[in-house]
Amino acid sequence: MSKQSNRGKEAKDDFFFGTPKFKESLKEALIDMNYLLTRGYSEKNALFTVGTRYKLTSRQQKAVQGMSASNEQLRIRKVKEVVFGALENKTVVIDGFNILILLESTLSNAYIFKGQDHCYRDLSSVHGNYKTVSQTEMAIDLVVNFYNESKLQKLLWIFDKQVSNSGRIKAKIEAKAIEQQVNWNVILEDNADQALVNSNQIVTSSDGIVLDKATNWFNLTTYLIETKIDSKTIF
Repeated sequence: MSKQSNRGKEAKDDFFFGTPKFKESLKEALIDMNYLLTRGYSEKNALFTVGTRYKLTSRQQKAVQGMSASNEQLRIRKVKEVVFGALENKTVVIDGFNILILLESTLSNAYIFKGQDHCYRDLSSVHGNYKTVSQTEMAIDLVVNFYNESKLQKLLWIFDKQVSNSGRIKAKIEAKAIEQQVNWNVILEDNADQALVNSNQIVTSSDGIVLDKATNWFNLTTYLIETKIDSKTIF
């Protein structure tokens, strides 16, 4: 599994996400996106409307899409969210690629975006092929620390079997579990999202579809990003 240097940031991101003009446009776009979704617009139509109005690039539109939700979605997600102190002796199921890539992006100083549901999201995508980066080991270590601090009974990683190199990251995480003596299992699934929802356990993901359908969820990446990582590229 070849290793690239970092994850997620593109050359023009500082311009499109770091300048005051675009920051203000994106914040206005997010307000409009929430309004349209709440009024029943499809995500596709709402994003097209907002993207056209504010002349957003495709990456800016993706950022707004990731941060937005309807008021009903926000309500449902808030009701089902579990606090850190309630995790002791519980089983937590991790949306493997979703969480790992977001942590890698954060550690790579790529831009990450705090959504209206307080979940962070990035602009990376595996496109069917996952490769480790320089920050992969550190990302896994952050989850080790979380496991120990929260006093979980068990942690289950679920990865999409269809993604190239899923078997290798499975082996890497299993080796880390043996090394650190933590109670982890790693499973490859044909439909990872459905497996997360069907687990009936506390899940960790920033995927809105998973959060809406899961029984309960814990905001792992926000916990780690805001308490363990000194990121300079949070939007």
